[in-house]
Amino acid sequence: MRHALAALAACCVVARAELPSARLAPRNYTPQHVLQCSDGLVLPAWRPREDVPTMDIALRGMVYFFALLYLFIGVSIVSDRFMAAIEVITSREKEVRVRRNGSEQIVVVRVWNETVANLTLMALGSSAPEILLSVIEIAGKNFEAGELGPGTIVGSAAYNLFVIIAICVIVIPDGEVRKIKHLRVFLVTATWSVFAYVWLYLILAVISPSEVEVWEGAVTFLFFPATVITAYIADRRLLVYKYLKKGYRVNERGVIVETEGDGSVEMALKPSGDEFAIDDEEGRELEKSRKEYVSVLRDLRRQHPEEDLETVERMALETLMSRGPKSRAFYRVAATRKMTGGGDFSRKISERAQSDLSEVKAELQRRESSSPSIEPRGPNVRFDPDHYTVMENCGSFEVRVIRAGDLNGEITVQYTTEDGTAEAGSDYVATNGSLVFRHGETEKTFSVQVIDDDVFEEDEHFYVRLSSPKGASLASPSTATVVILDDDHSGVFSFAQRDYELTESVGTFDLRVVRTAGARGKVRVPYWTEDGTAKSGSQYEIADGHIIFENNETEKFIPLHIIEEDSYEKDVLFYVNLGEPELLGDDDNPVVPGGNEVNHLATLPEEEAVVAMMGLPRAGEITRAQLRIKESKEFKNTVDKLVQRANASIIIGTSSWKEQFTEALTASSGSDNPDEPPSCFDYVLHVVTLFWKIIFAFVPPTDIGGGYVCFVVSIICIGLVTAVIGDVASHFGCTLGIRDSVTAIVFVALGTSIPDTFASKVAAIQDKYADASVGNVTGSNAVNVFLGIGVAWTVAAIVHWSRNEKFLVDPGNLAFSVTMYCSEAAFAVLVLVLRRRKSIGGELGGPRCIKIITSMFFFSLWLLYLTMSSLEAYGVIEGF
Repeated sequence: MRHALAALAACCVVARAELPSARLAPRNYTPQHVLQCSDGLVLPAWRPREDVPTMDIALRGMVYFFALLYLFIGVSIVSDRFMAAIEVITSREKEVRVRRNGSEQIVVVRVWNETVANLTLMALGSSAPEILLSVIEIAGKNFEAGELGPGTIVGSAAYNLFVIIAICVIVIPDGEVRKIKHLRVFLVTATWSVFAYVWLYLILAVISPSEVEVWEGAVTFLFFPATVITAYIADRRLLVYKYLKKGYRVNERGVIVETEGDGSVEMALKPSGDEFAIDDEEGRELEKSRKEYVSVLRDLRRQHPEEDLETVERMALETLMSRGPKSRAFYRVAATRKMTGGGDFSRKISERAQSDLSEVKAELQRRESSSPSIEPRGPNVRFDPDHYTVMENCGSFEVRVIRAGDLNGEITVQYTTEDGTAEAGSDYVATNGSLVFRHGETEKTFSVQVIDDDVFEEDEHFYVRLSSPKGASLASPSTATVVILDDDHSGVFSFAQRDYELTESVGTFDLRVVRTAGARGKVRVPYWTEDGTAKSGSQYEIADGHIIFENNETEKFIPLHIIEEDSYEKDVLFYVNLGEPELLGDDDNPVVPGGNEVNHLATLPEEEAVVAMMGLPRAGEITRAQLRIKESKEFKNTVDKLVQRANASIIIGTSSWKEQFTEALTASSGSDNPDEPPSCFDYVLHVVTLFWKIIFAFVPPTDIGGGYVCFVVSIICIGLVTAVIGDVASHFGCTLGIRDSVTAIVFVALGTSIPDTFASKVAAIQDKYADASVGNVTGSNAVNVFLGIGVAWTVAAIVHWSRNEKFLVDPGNLAFSVTMYCSEAAFAVLVLVLRRRKSIGGELGGPRCIKIITSMFFFSLWLLYLTMSSLEAYGVIEGF
């Protein structure tokens, strides 16, 4: 706001100083009639218009000036509503299937191509006031040509190319550079931006001097889709690569977009249109964002060890959203909010991060619980549990059957035992019978008896089955397995399985060691860990010790502590080994070989001795377990989802009128710290702009109709405010004796470009590339001509043709201004291209001396343009 006031005031002084005397007016310029102004389209001229004292002229000029300034603020605020709608529209995404390394997954795809979005809706949003001013001016002058609209378009183009780039070059920290990433598209749009103004000169001064024919206006407008198509071709490289691949890529948030990229991360589109095949080198930007998120998460966990994981994840997401790439719309809206006391988006980013994190957690939880076990309808019975392990000397044990579903009425079910490796009569007593569930009963039990003997045997098992239910159905499991453990000897010790796969988030993993073929006596088993690709101290904690099995104890667990590194992708191995088990005596010391047990074996026959030797404690087949540590799927899914959602640009949208009015009525701090209260200056800006905020809070929220309703209403509001701006600007120039062409390039162009100036400045500092700050300038400049002048002149030419008249346009100052701009723009683009050389490395920034020289050169081009165009307008120098 302060910068805008200073700039406009300075320009006003310059313009007043350039007022000529009567002898310098070869173009019928009559300073004695400066107040003979005509009424505007919506605003009549200030009366009386004759014999007005000098003091009144100065007072009227100040009123018009501040009114113009206030209208610029209003059009900036409503333009931001327009930009928010465009951001919501162009950010639309959809889910498609992706095949990667033979597996299929669901990914998010951006619907709009980035190049098309930037050159159509984004450019329209950024330049809507200038474009609508040109159209409204022609309509208001009964379809006769005016100077204000075209002059504003050319003046705005000069300001954007020279001043904004000069500021962006100088604000980059010393030694840093910002480079345009999508150079092909930039060169195409830069060419069109220069050609657009060359074309203006040709139709005004060469092809049909002082006349615009219908075909010329139509061709001017048709250059707009031509610009979009050629930029799209450059982006997708269709003419060269169309037979090799289609240009999709994965952006930094994991969203697949048709992009302005360089093809290093592209995907081939399958003929079906639904599937994409991703190359191995693809997704470098996505992987970089994932690593950045994980790195930030680790740093925050170290800095805030007292915070829970969810809080730290929210803080990491906020950081990623703040650092991540943002659209032109985001920077534009953020700049206007700061200028009008609305603060930045820090608090909104924090709220959005909390909301996104909660949604992601809930979604992952729903996925985990989305496959419930299938239960039969109606009453049913089943075993619970379905596996029993009993000692040979247990005598008998209870088997439990439960009833689920409808508990009304009475049901019966038959049960019977069935041999496995254990045989009825020698290992257990065969059992069968019937269970009756009365009304409301939910469980029943029955007993099975186990036969004990003194003969060493391997572990054996048998089954118990349910059958013939009445009044109910059988649910799974309807068969229970019973394992009988021998209690005559010490047993065989081993791991339950050879390979294990753990997630790093498991914390402590209990590795199971089982005792089979006997459970008599107290046995000690040594164990130790061994490094593989996983290293102790980094991925897991070293473990070395013993586990002790008490008499009749059949399993033990070795606690292994896994170190969580928050790795996105992880696949490392380590091993756990078991040593020889030792039988312990009553004093907990190992039984000494040659003792009573060994002497007893020597007295047995050979066959019995072999069987008895099998009863001594010994190691089983699996004494070395391999443990593979993988990344946490929950953590990986969380990272994927949060990185996809780490798009700060979408927070500029609104969901309700309540939210819009709350923001409109609330003053916020303009500092980077969201917790800092608003300053006095913030409150002043808020109060001054409160009228516009409240008025445009009535614009429908962007969530209604996918942003299209907000888009239409906003552009209507921009048109209304722009119509008033055109009238006030004309009255301002008329009152002070300033030609419309000078008012356009000095005041109106500057006023409509102030928000873009601050937006580009912030984008240049925060973004890694120069595209958001510089790359879009050339595209907007071309679109301004093709839409602003193309539409207006086409309509006017058609109207005059229908009247059998010619649509006359005085080339005069406009042709001269266009020539000046084109000449300087060619040098400006050349300088930007030369700065990409290795000695500097990018369009913006660089060594301090180079920065200053470049910035001064660009700013001097703008001053030269203003000076020469103003002198020509007043006849000081000869134009066309």
